[in-house]
Amino acid sequence: MKSTYDAVIVGGGHNALTTAGYMAKAGYKVAVLERRGVIGGAVCTEDNILPGYKVDVGSGVHIMIHLTPVVGDLELEMHGLEYLEMNPIAYFPLPEGGGFGLYRDLEQTCSSIAAVSPEDATAYRKFVKSWDGFADKLFSAFQKAPTPINLISSFAGLRPPEMDLLRGVVQSYGHYIRAHFKHPAVQSALAWMAAQSGPAPHEIGAGGFLMWHAVLHRHGAKRAVGGSGALTKAMAASIEHFGGEVHLNAPVARIELEGGRAKRVVLEDGRIFEGRVIVSGAHVQTTLLDLVGSDHLPANLPWKVQNLRVGNGFGLIHRFAASALPEYAGASPDATNGMQLLCPSLEYLEAAFRDYDAGIPSRNPAALGMTFTKLDPSLAPVGKHLIYLWAQYYPYQRSDGRVWDGDAELEEGNKLEELLYRYAPNMRGTIEGRFTQTPLDIETRIGLKKGNVMHLEMSLDQMFTLRPLPELSGYRTPIPGLYLCGASTHPGGGVFAASGRSAALVAMHDLEGGFYGRAKQWLEAALSPKT
Repeated sequence: MKSTYDAVIVGGGHNALTTAGYMAKAGYKVAVLERRGVIGGAVCTEDNILPGYKVDVGSGVHIMIHLTPVVGDLELEMHGLEYLEMNPIAYFPLPEGGGFGLYRDLEQTCSSIAAVSPEDATAYRKFVKSWDGFADKLFSAFQKAPTPINLISSFAGLRPPEMDLLRGVVQSYGHYIRAHFKHPAVQSALAWMAAQSGPAPHEIGAGGFLMWHAVLHRHGAKRAVGGSGALTKAMAASIEHFGGEVHLNAPVARIELEGGRAKRVVLEDGRIFEGRVIVSGAHVQTTLLDLVGSDHLPANLPWKVQNLRVGNGFGLIHRFAASALPEYAGASPDATNGMQLLCPSLEYLEAAFRDYDAGIPSRNPAALGMTFTKLDPSLAPVGKHLIYLWAQYYPYQRSDGRVWDGDAELEEGNKLEELLYRYAPNMRGTIEGRFTQTPLDIETRIGLKKGNVMHLEMSLDQMFTLRPLPELSGYRTPIPGLYLCGASTHPGGGVFAASGRSAALVAMHDLEGGFYGRAKQWLEAALSPKT
């Protein structure tokens, strides 16, 4: 059984769906192939994990996609997507009581910080304003193919004072924070937010991840009504609205070549989908080594792809149903509207990373609390709540001889609950159902190698024109007709959709014959007899 398309999209994650959406809207015949029975990949919500609850199995907070035109371009609101503003974006409760919030409004944030440290409130205002322009230029670069011309144009116009910020980018964010902020709580809040992208506080070249704060105050953070997967459900509906197809329970067995060109995708059940182009949102190693096969790649490419830095896991997320929301002593009543930063100090975060680096789960992990039922009660039965605790750091392969099984899940879940009780004692005895996603579960359920939610480490040597490799950084592969569009490519992980959009533009450019093809079409049209 064979079907033919302009574009066959491997995977149903949000980047793959973005590529498919743009191509379908442009009039191309598109088919999306998702191995699971639910759309979304790492942006997915399911209702059969904890009965009666709509549980995310990947991302929770949507920030970066709102810096792109994707939601509007694909008309996602017409297909049921609705967002709620999270304000504060994040709240840092002090273990001894009180705390401060990071609000959409900068002055409200500074006022909140001033209650803990007036000196740091002043420093924070200066920090955000100084980084704001640079952040805009960086996000402009994130939304284009990482060619030298695009990168130069994105950063054109940097004034001399802004050039000083480049030093902050190439530093570690831990060093930058200690050099500019005094209070341990403020240091910890900024570091824990920056750590969400993966690099450790001491990693050189990771200072740029700290500048998220400047972007947050302008664009905020949002939560999709009905769960994170509401985004990808709307994307699938948009694709079908524009004439595309979305196939669930369609695991891919291989990508076949013909005459050296990517020609068809063969499913495990034998169905064949032929395409003028094939675009994969799957992990770069899965795509090239497993689905295409090393024998079909240039001689040195399999070794390079195999040795990309995937890392040894990343985090673990403990999700549970409860009869109450956390009550943080002395905290603002709106604290649970946003993410809750459960990380006592920068030193605490660094110690957690050292455990992970030694191959053991962090003995005292830092956690990001999320209580989305505060904003969206539709996620749970009346009077009930969902609590998520995303924690770092957790190795995929452990040096202590343990494996990720039910006992390990229970142990780490209990550890995270005790961390929460330290801040919110009222939660003890309220838990009614649990679901823990270890690095192994993240790999097997969602297809993220070694549980790395960013596909590859988000380190300077794997960013921009180096992600995933220089020869793969423009979304094209050495195999004609085969493209990459997932988090393995520029600009990386997170609910951004930028790589999916950029890959669509590159693939459509090639389908139209590129610059020379369009010039030829224009010339032929100009010279053709007029009727």
